Amino acid sequence: MERELWLLWAALAISFLYYLTFLKWPSGNGRQPPGPRPLPVIGNLLDLRRGNLHHTLVHLARIHGPVMFLKMGLTTTVVISSRDAAREAFTRHDRRLAARTVRDSARVPGFFDRSVIWLPSSDQRWKTMRSILATHVVSPRSLAMVRGVRERKVRDLVSYIRGRAGQELDVGLAVYGGVINLRPLDLQGRRRWAAKVYGKVFRVLDDVIDRRLAEDSLSKTKRDDDFLDVLLQLTSTGTITRADVRAIMFDVFTAGSDTISITVVWAMAELLRNPGIMAKVRAEIEDALGSKETIDENDAMSLPYLQAVVKEAMRLHPAGPILLPHEAVENGVEIEGYTVPKGCSVIFNVWAIMRDPAAWERPDEFAPERWFLNGTAEVNFRAKDFEFIPFGSGRRICPGVPIVERVLPHILVSLLHAFEWKLPNGMSAEQLDVSEKFTTANVMAVPLKAVPIVIT
Repeated sequence: MERELWLLWAALAISFLYYLTFLKWPSGNGRQPPGPRPLPVIGNLLDLRRGNLHHTLVHLARIHGPVMFLKMGLTTTVVISSRDAAREAFTRHDRRLAARTVRDSARVPGFFDRSVIWLPSSDQRWKTMRSILATHVVSPRSLAMVRGVRERKVRDLVSYIRGRAGQELDVGLAVYGGVINLRPLDLQGRRRWAAKVYGKVFRVLDDVIDRRLAEDSLSKTKRDDDFLDVLLQLTSTGTITRADVRAIMFDVFTAGSDTISITVVWAMAELLRNPGIMAKVRAEIEDALGSKETIDENDAMSLPYLQAVVKEAMRLHPAGPILLPHEAVENGVEIEGYTVPKGCSVIFNVWAIMRDPAAWERPDEFAPERWFLNGTAEVNFRAKDFEFIPFGSGRRICPGVPIVERVLPHILVSLLHAFEWKLPNGMSAEQLDVSEKFTTANVMAVPLKAVPIVIT
């Protein structure tokens, strides 16, 4: 009898788990997207266990289609993998998809409930923080005020590399250290999302704020305000709190630093792998800048082929190949005839979208010339063309775009103007490994090593 009761309870438990796992697409809510069959409890996690997530999702999308249903454990998820599906999602349903599915590791008290990255767009705090970023941090006027600081940091990077000319250099470490001197915080590694690292970062940022407040109280001369000064002025009026200042600083530093440093490395890797393209961009720099000693941001913006190189590197190797998950805040979302119910997570695989063969010829080839096919080399990172959305689109587009589009080309042109670059140990261009490794960002599986040679 005891054995029969145990079997009955086991059968009921298994039935309950199946019920949870196959929690039916809400009745009356239209067609469920196709997808691989999920297992009890774990859903489709085993389907995602191998290789880079964005590559695995591409493989599954080839089988099930560009709008695909997955169960991430007990979380219902729809994956978007094509330009046309992304266009429909962002143009027709941007407001309905403007919430965030917040991962557990981001639920740090005092951060996720203040961050423009994680707050839902319907929240008044999100609207306030986003407005402050647009007005006081990344506006043309605000960026112009601190342009000298950015250009000085790039000169420091060039000086650092010059001191190591002729030696093998880890390009990623050098550029990352130049973009943001917080290496002990491991902002590129898995520890980023651990609570203790958030605490460590917050202590550093609090120290920066304290030192600025102390400097302001002791200084008798007025200096030009940077964005931290502006944020602190807003705290004095009660517009935001000190915790909000810290959250904004965290969002700006972490969101921009990875994208800039990682994309510079990918661009350098592709240039070293394609000597003909390297020769073209170097010729453009030589013709436009010659022996000019100091390179500024305007110089970079005047080089259309270099801008195309940047755009192509970002298309082929986006630093964030999968956008942070969106969440449907209400019913009524339909993409390519499939329903996305309220509460469903929506993942945009921008790596797949920016290699969509329906949108790109030779999608896996590094070809900066493709950006001149329409007679223009204009670089637009703001997602008007849905085949190119490295920063997302709509109201959740990354607020740091204006910083990235100024700093990234400036770093790249400075490295190419000051140095010739050679692969180490007689390595040929064909031997350069450009395979990817995706953890929290899409980095080179084998770190790029190169030898800078000072141009005389």
